Amino acid sequence: MPSVDPAQHQAIESLYAEHHPWLCAWLRKRLGCLEHATDLAQDTFVRVLLQRKAFELREPRAYLSSVARSLMIDGFRRRALEQAYLETLAARPEALEVSPETRLLIIETLLEIDRLLDGLGARTREIFLMAQLDGLSYVEIARRLSVSVNTVKKHAVRALTHCLLAAED
Repeated sequence: MPSVDPAQHQAIESLYAEHHPWLCAWLRKRLGCLEHATDLAQDTFVRVLLQRKAFELREPRAYLSSVARSLMIDGFRRRALEQAYLETLAARPEALEVSPETRLLIIETLLEIDRLLDGLGARTREIFLMAQLDGLSYVEIARRLSVSVNTVKKHAVRALTHCLLAAED
């Protein structure tokens, strides 16, 4: 991190000293665990400092709670994906031994796909998943969703375009 002048250093110390206990308590109410709340509070302050927002906050508690909520949601989403993956592995009929490294790569890939699809509208995402994961034809998707095949095609093109553009980035 670049050097911080004394005034910025004082702003950082003040922000942390004034709001860290409050943020930990706020997170503990939501998470039910002091250790997780403390870790998430620390991650929140790191995120704020890396974004260099500590020097310009008018409503620090509102901003800190917003950042913490976002990090909390990311954590919930990650755990839900990880749990779904583990349940899928457990449901497989044959024993499948996956190394911890492979498991981490798979979970990271699933999170990246989830982030990618998060930019799509609900209907577009649903059509994309029905076509890609369920292997349904556009005609079958249209029938199930009570829409025209042309509508399904438009949503599919939108989803594929979104994925291609994101892959180029």
